[in-house]
Amino acid sequence: MRPIIIAAFGAALLASAPLVHADPFPGANIAKGKEYHEKLCVECHTRRFGGEEGSGAYLRNPRRANNPDGLKQMLSACTAMLNLDLFPEDEHDIAGYLNRRFYRFGLN
Repeated sequence: MRPIIIAAFGAALLASAPLVHADPFPGANIAKGKEYHEKLCVECHTRRFGGEEGSGAYLRNPRRANNPDGLKQMLSACTAMLNLDLFPEDEHDIAGYLNRRFYRFGLN
């Protein structure tokens, strides 16, 4: 009987604990992502959406990317549409930079 009570108490304790958020782009090279963003994205995004660094594209309401997967999809769409010839690791670095700078998914 005692193990059941302890297990139930442990489960209740875990359920009431605050959720721990993890960086959805672990290992992203933020400096490299920023460099790619400045080189490949800022000019078009600033012209089309305004804001510093083209921030209007990322901060508009409603946002087009509302979660990490949405951000990855938008980034892949831009890459394909503009034939940027980026490797998946490069897109990951850009997504990591955009998340740190604008989106903050999974970050405090």
